Amino acid sequence: MPIIMPIKELRKTSELSDLAHKEQEPIFITKNGYSDLVIMSSELYDRFARINRIDQAIYESEQEIANGAEAVDADIVFAELEKKHFG
Repeated sequence: MPIIMPIKELRKTSELSDLAHKEQEPIFITKNGYSDLVIMSSELYDRFARINRIDQAIYESEQEIANGAEAVDADIVFAELEKKHFG
């Protein structure tokens, strides 16, 4: 269930920090009843950023294929990497 708080709760910085680290979920801050900010722990942010980088790499690869790039068999790629790094 999403955590939603009014902006006045930002005054309670220590409690907000503890909640963000404990729940490991984004905390949505509202201003005048509308979504305004999102607060999260740095660990959660790192996880989101890592997932975003993976999603971006997949998207770029799909675009390359759509634009005519030739796909390479994964078994061949892994065999070449193994040969390169392990002889």
